[in-house]
Amino acid sequence: MARWIFEHAAVLRPTGWSSDPLAVMDGTLADTGDGQRIDLTGYEIRPGIIDLHGDGFERHLAPRRGALADLNLGVVSLAAELAANGITTAMLAQFWSWEGGMRGPAFALRMFEAVRAVGPTVPVDLMLQMRLETHDIDAFAEAETALDRFAIRYVVFNDHLPHDRLAEGRRPKRLIGTALKSGRNPEAHLALMQRLFDGRAAVPAALDALAARLHARGILLGSHDDPTAAVRETWRARGVAVSEFPESVEAAEAAHTAGEPVILGAPNVVRGASHAGNVSARHLIEAGLCDALASDYHYPAPATAAGIARSLGLDDVAAWRLVAEGPARILGLQDRGRIAPGLRADLVITNRDSGRIEATIAGGKIAWLTAPLAARFTG
Repeated sequence: MARWIFEHAAVLRPTGWSSDPLAVMDGTLADTGDGQRIDLTGYEIRPGIIDLHGDGFERHLAPRRGALADLNLGVVSLAAELAANGITTAMLAQFWSWEGGMRGPAFALRMFEAVRAVGPTVPVDLMLQMRLETHDIDAFAEAETALDRFAIRYVVFNDHLPHDRLAEGRRPKRLIGTALKSGRNPEAHLALMQRLFDGRAAVPAALDALAARLHARGILLGSHDDPTAAVRETWRARGVAVSEFPESVEAAEAAHTAGEPVILGAPNVVRGASHAGNVSARHLIEAGLCDALASDYHYPAPATAAGIARSLGLDDVAAWRLVAEGPARILGLQDRGRIAPGLRADLVITNRDSGRIEATIAGGKIAWLTAPLAARFTG
């Protein structure tokens, strides 16, 4: 494994910027060591980005419906995109849902297999998150089997049923499009939604029991799109501690006050507003109600959002903490997220003038390297 000593770069350490050399010794960070000396004048080094929740991988696994038979090829391409955007640890958020298609259990199992096969062959650390639909209680047993089979340690609960429309007896919006994605005809898709909606009385008890079982296994549990403090309190009572993308200040404050991690979408920060009309992530950052940022659906967003966070009152260390140390703490990854001796060598190297990522090192291996910076490694 490579041994490098990076010199003359600005290095973002836990206490701030430093010009001291940074060594990478056999996959681990160090202050000193013997190895190839690389002059990084004009560059900045930050901890590798840890992405807590991203489903941008879908475009790699199914660029068109049914177009890609070998998902392994898509995962290889995905790893390259992650590295190009400074992401060294990626939590891939895969649905386990009644919605079918790429969100159905059959596709999820194929995706899990592909990640298990390709993961050890790429530098970026690929992890799995299961996004479990709350009302599909008949699918819980199979989901638990998959969690054990693939050692998935993070589950987030979603509810994508169009409750208001179903309660009013109206056809959901975009029914034909969602039905086609599911592989069902619209009437069959609507009938399934109606059946799940009609069985809603059994959902709370089923979730209570499931959350208890998963919590006993040490699986991290989160809820997605908490709309209110009351909903967050309900999840808290089940031991579901992480609040992903709360939709309101009220929900975010409820989680924060209880000491529960709040994860926001980096694209929301970049846009300056939620695409769904919910609370602005920028507002929550300014209010001190954000523990981490996630790519959500766009892998370039975390690095850009961390830069925007500096304009919202955070210093450089605190802003980058939202995409590195904060996510590491939430996931319990004590070996990464900071630049400190003895930690895993996950680094993002950016050009100081352009701000572009020109190299990403994951686990001490080059995961992404552009031509201008390659000359310094090979010269």
